[in-house]
Amino acid sequence: MANTEEKRKLFGALIIPLLIVAVMWMVKIIEVSFDINLGRWGLVPQTAQGLLGILTLPFLHGSWDHLITNTIPIIILGTALYYCYPTLAHRVMIISYLGSGLLTWCLGASCTTHVGASALIYSLNLFLIVSGFIRGNRQLIVISLIMVFLYGSFIWGMIPALARPQNISWEGHLSGAIIGILMAILFRKEGPQKEVYHWEDEDLSTPLTGSEEEDSEQEEKPYWDVPTPSNDELTVRYRFRH
Repeated sequence: MANTEEKRKLFGALIIPLLIVAVMWMVKIIEVSFDINLGRWGLVPQTAQGLLGILTLPFLHGSWDHLITNTIPIIILGTALYYCYPTLAHRVMIISYLGSGLLTWCLGASCTTHVGASALIYSLNLFLIVSGFIRGNRQLIVISLIMVFLYGSFIWGMIPALARPQNISWEGHLSGAIIGILMAILFRKEGPQKEVYHWEDEDLSTPLTGSEEEDSEQEEKPYWDVPTPSNDELTVRYRFRH
């Protein structure tokens, strides 16, 4: 029964990430099939026409390699988000989507056009990593460590000197990372929390009853504070048979 419930939860967590990926692939297929360039609808920072790119940014990709590279992280990170944070997942996804795009629009140069789901990926990744460590939940920390292992190298994509020669949007990566970290801090008290064991949850301020106070006093008495035994109690009497 438990395994069935876990499988159902896992399949449910896959729905939104797969829908996002489906739209990404559909847009690319349409672009190639009709031989049109949809890149002109990408995000152009600090321009009025570029504001539309905040909505289109994650679904436009420059090449098939670019699309494939972003597909797997969206599925993995999105599934982890919806599986581990079901009550927060929709908000985190929407804020990652719009917030990372908006911040990219603010930080990027007006002479550049940004496309791809990288900003969204960075936001989800940093949320999962930081949120797990902040909450102190063992299972979430494990997820955080897995994300560090899988995508820890993403940090290089935020360094302009390394990203620019490869025509990588370091502004988008940095924007996504900032949004992810801010959400991890903002939502730290919502969703799953650190496990509390019964000995950690005892209310020490609860008044004790009379019998409990007596037992407590007896337990807390120092070893030297004991009544002196009488001589009769200390006297050993031997009885011999003739």
